[in-house]
Amino acid sequence: MTLLARLAADVQLMFRRPPRQQYAALCYRVKKKTNDVEVLLLTSRDTGRWVIPKGWPMDGRCSYEVAAREAFEEAGARGTVENEILGSYSYPKVLKNGLKVTCKVQVYALEVLEIAKNFKEKGERKVEWVSCDEAVKRVHEPELRNLILLFKRRMTEQLAASMPKQIPAE
Repeated sequence: MTLLARLAADVQLMFRRPPRQQYAALCYRVKKKTNDVEVLLLTSRDTGRWVIPKGWPMDGRCSYEVAAREAFEEAGARGTVENEILGSYSYPKVLKNGLKVTCKVQVYALEVLEIAKNFKEKGERKVEWVSCDEAVKRVHEPELRNLILLFKRRMTEQLAASMPKQIPAE
């Protein structure tokens, strides 16, 4: 690499902004009769893309608490949030001032126990329960797609392990 190219690369590195941190909830439910896993998707307010609830860090709250709070504010979803990170993904975001930044999103699984009738952003977004496969078709971020597939695999294994074993008749 030439000295000029190396200098240019170093200057680019100096001015590159670090990713902005966000926290998200992958809201899910297991249908009792069929054991099918569904995830809750909602549309973003600015572009109408299908996303999961997410938001910026909040003072005095743990990352998984922020994820749970965003799930309630954006979709009315309440439930049990895991405190271990499920995974993460990145996406490009355009801020209100027009600045483009990369956001890194830590995702936490949240089993939804109820949906509130009233919540902060009701009417500002579409909210839908869909299968994991349908969710993968709808979201744009490849890393989020992979995370949903990973979650589907994990849930399939957990549900299979919790099913009573069939004893063959003699």
